[in-house]
Amino acid sequence: MFKKLKFIIYSKAFIFFIYYLTRAYSLTFKLQIINESHWQSLIKQGVPVLLCTWHQQFFSAIRHFKKYTPYNPGLMISQSKDGNFISGVANRSGWYTPRGSSSRGGKEALGNMIAHLKKYKFGAHILDGPRGPIGKVKPGIIKMTYEAGTRVIPFHIEASDAWYFNSWDRFMLPKPFSTVKIIFGKDFEFIKDEDPNAFENHRKHLEAYLTPYLVIPPDNADK
Repeated sequence: MFKKLKFIIYSKAFIFFIYYLTRAYSLTFKLQIINESHWQSLIKQGVPVLLCTWHQQFFSAIRHFKKYTPYNPGLMISQSKDGNFISGVANRSGWYTPRGSSSRGGKEALGNMIAHLKKYKFGAHILDGPRGPIGKVKPGIIKMTYEAGTRVIPFHIEASDAWYFNSWDRFMLPKPFSTVKIIFGKDFEFIKDEDPNAFENHRKHLEAYLTPYLVIPPDNADK
């Protein structure tokens, strides 16, 4: 019975259903987009752009990020079964999804993502990866921006009312009809140099910038 249930959950038909359910649910949000024009002006100038946020908050952006399809966007996703599910939803939103993470297939996926950024000049990245720990920026984004010359644009989500799951990332699900803000921050330009500490300093700098926007609710917030 369990195997049959898993087969249904990871089937293309179920992913199709969840994609439209997600979009329908997201349509209830009172969505506000802040400071988007800044990074879009960079793209118009031919500057490669890489958006990034925490795993906790990516769900709230799915509806709006469908609008970025004309940019040929890319997003790295893990090779796990959950990753199959997320990748299927992202593909239906017009996103290219090289598959891999630090635990499996990461080197090849990172190379594919860098090639995509060089060619199409636009993508997004989940900073703390598919498994966390929460609030820890993984080094992949610094590698990508060094190799592809992207500007890094952090963003975060604010919801007037939300549930928080008891998961490693304290996953945030805005409640129906809540006000949801997608707030894009300033752009960061990380350039590779001879300083052996530069890579880690850049990673820590980005981490310090975005850490205040994580929401760590009390343990009973999702009840």
